Amino acid sequence: MSKLGKYNPANRAIAEKSAGNPEGKGLNGFLLDWYRSEPRGVVAKSRRQVLAEFFTSMLVLSAAFKYKPVVGVPNYLYYIGGQWSLSLIGPEEWTRERQSGFAGTCVLQRDMTWTISPSGLLSEANVVSDAVGRFYDAFAKMLSTDLTLEEVLPFYVGRMPYYQRLYASALSRSIRKTLTLADLAFMKGYDWRLALPERNNKLLLREQTCSAT
Repeated sequence: MSKLGKYNPANRAIAEKSAGNPEGKGLNGFLLDWYRSEPRGVVAKSRRQVLAEFFTSMLVLSAAFKYKPVVGVPNYLYYIGGQWSLSLIGPEEWTRERQSGFAGTCVLQRDMTWTISPSGLLSEANVVSDAVGRFYDAFAKMLSTDLTLEEVLPFYVGRMPYYQRLYASALSRSIRKTLTLADLAFMKGYDWRLALPERNNKLLLREQTCSAT
């Protein structure tokens, strides 16, 4: 959770004016990536759905990955050696160690939120489900504030790797638009926390009505 910082409008100017980044991408490349990661098909959503997509997306973006995710393409989330990682390689192609850390299949949506189809491991007591539980607790703690959800959204954090940073800003833009459309921008963090389900995998289950295909 520490990798995703609070939204600061001033940071947008920093992001847009940046002449480069640690991975060597120039300004033109950044602007092209910014355009391609613009949320599309954003619609109004229920409170539960906003929470579910926010939680799921933050979980995915906390993982290590060094490639550009593509909308609609399956990605695979693992918890190995105390670290989250995202890969294009499915569990059946990995070793048993990797298979034992498989958390679920993740898909980037057109509106730049992420969805997860949980693996069977998350229905059992093990290292992976415990790690998701700890992330949930940190997520709930983050909502213990009188700030609005927009004010605690991840936007641009310089120490994050390039693609995590890019898609964190895309997530922020997406959810801010959704909150506006759903007339939920006024809700404080404490109110959102009250809407959280009990600590389980319900936040990983996506409502069928939310897709913008």
